[in-house]
Amino acid sequence: MKILAPGSRGSSAISYAGLLEKIEILRSTLRWATNLGRPEIEKLLRQANTLRDEVMQLSHKERFVQAAAAEAAPVDLAPGARRRALLERSFVFEGAFGDNPQLLEALEIAEKAAPTDLPVLIDGESGTGKELMAKVIHANGARSDKPYISVNCGAIPDNLLESELFGHRKGAFTGAVSDRKGKFESAHTGTIFLDEIGELPLPGQVKLLRVLESHEIQRVGSDEPIAVDARIVAATNRNLRRLSEEGTFREDLFYRLSVIHLTLPPLRERRDEIPLLFAYFGDEAAEALKRRPLKMTPRLRDFLLRYRYPGNIRELRNLIYRLSCLAGDTADLEHLPPDIRPAASAPSPSPASGVANIDAAVAAVATSLSDAKRVASDEAEKRFLERGLEQVGGTVAELARRCDMNRSHLQTLLKKHGIRSKDFRKGNSARGEEGD
Repeated sequence: MKILAPGSRGSSAISYAGLLEKIEILRSTLRWATNLGRPEIEKLLRQANTLRDEVMQLSHKERFVQAAAAEAAPVDLAPGARRRALLERSFVFEGAFGDNPQLLEALEIAEKAAPTDLPVLIDGESGTGKELMAKVIHANGARSDKPYISVNCGAIPDNLLESELFGHRKGAFTGAVSDRKGKFESAHTGTIFLDEIGELPLPGQVKLLRVLESHEIQRVGSDEPIAVDARIVAATNRNLRRLSEEGTFREDLFYRLSVIHLTLPPLRERRDEIPLLFAYFGDEAAEALKRRPLKMTPRLRDFLLRYRYPGNIRELRNLIYRLSCLAGDTADLEHLPPDIRPAASAPSPSPASGVANIDAAVAAVATSLSDAKRVASDEAEKRFLERGLEQVGGTVAELARRCDMNRSHLQTLLKKHGIRSKDFRKGNSARGEEGD
């Protein structure tokens, strides 16, 4: 695509003149036709549809030009400015995203690439939102009202790959009882998303490369070429450049797919996004389960904010759905899956088990020395506060006096750990409820 220089209107004027000429031809045909048959009507409808598509493409191209021109403007470094600028440009995004610079850069590239037909390669860890990014590119492009077809390349058996992607003719093989369109034909004029492209075997890579070069496919059992026009977006959680060096992924295919290359950072590097995702998936789960949005105790929320999410956004979403399903009014640590649940969630731990609990909690959430120190410190702090409240019978003012601590600061610490002072007063042994 040719990018217009800011203030230049020559190419746009020519494009609009061409569109006006086509409109006048359609009007003239309708004005002077006294009796139109069905074939003529269908021909005019096809012309009108083509004209509509050209208008939409021109509109998206102008948005692309405006976005490129805006890049030259001074950058507002205020927190949230880049994210707000994306949304103010009518950027279509289903979900929530934060201010991580690497993610914002990927979204800005996606915004500019969307109106084009260039292939896009998205990589990143499993669960980082690669398919969501593919849908974003489709929704913001000129093909947004055309088909979006998703294919998991790693889930198709090798012997069915060609039939799945390109279709087959009746009788091409045992079980082919009728003609069948493949994914590329279904995605004609739209977008095809090739997920887990790194799992595609070498024979399939050769055939995909041919489609990219010729824009044609052949059904299994047929020699007749079929023209296809599908925008290709591919995704992988593997390093395709390294695979091409090892000889397991074709280098020419890699360069064909990665004209536009996006990398999505893991969720542990986008921690400001976690509270936004709590709210987004909480509302989504509430609607799906027909119940009120999820509430969390302070200690559960604190744990989930510090958790590293090896499964990224997918794991967070599944956790929110699990908590929404299993919890009543308020979710707590005991509603977490056992394999990530910290040992501190067990009720009324004895002092003798304190060290073991701290070790278990560290093992559950710490993946680095700094994390281990922080988790151990938090657990030790919590145990100290609980023992102190037991000694003073739940009187916060007395505990603050003994510890030579500001009372409001002590209240903040108690809230942080989900500790209720009244649970330590005589006659009230309930533990583990939501903090003050």
